[in-house]
Amino acid sequence: MTVTTSAMEKQEKFLASPFFAVVGVSNDESKWASKVLKWYKDRHLPVTPVHAREKEIQGMRTVRSISDLPNPSQTSISIITAPYVTLSILKQAKGLNVPAIWLQPGSEDELVIKYITENSLSDRVLYGGPCILKEGPRIVNQQLFEETYKHWAM
Repeated sequence: MTVTTSAMEKQEKFLASPFFAVVGVSNDESKWASKVLKWYKDRHLPVTPVHAREKEIQGMRTVRSISDLPNPSQTSISIITAPYVTLSILKQAKGLNVPAIWLQPGSEDELVIKYITENSLSDRVLYGGPCILKEGPRIVNQQLFEETYKHWAM
């Protein structure tokens, strides 16, 4: 019997990570990846922008690759890239044992989805769904409520 992880469970797992990274970000703040990075910053979440050439984005130091992240096996990664780039990042992420990956709309295609399913990554990769900018606030608020309630109930 195969047990599947629901999208909501994957979203909650994603946002429960101690660290975050955004791949596909640039200095153009009108781009979606830059808006996603700003979303993390505005919530004071520990986020690292990943960019092959820029040394700093939105006042934060970048890393050139997800393999340069200090703790990739504890870092959830938002990917906002063209599908052919997404595929190479997924291959790296698998080797680094990244716990959760959220492909923002437009970051996947048939080859990316095939790679996810054939490499048993479906339980940790969100794709084909809403953007973190839409679902993230609800999940963060729910996690805060549950944490507050747990302390209050003690």
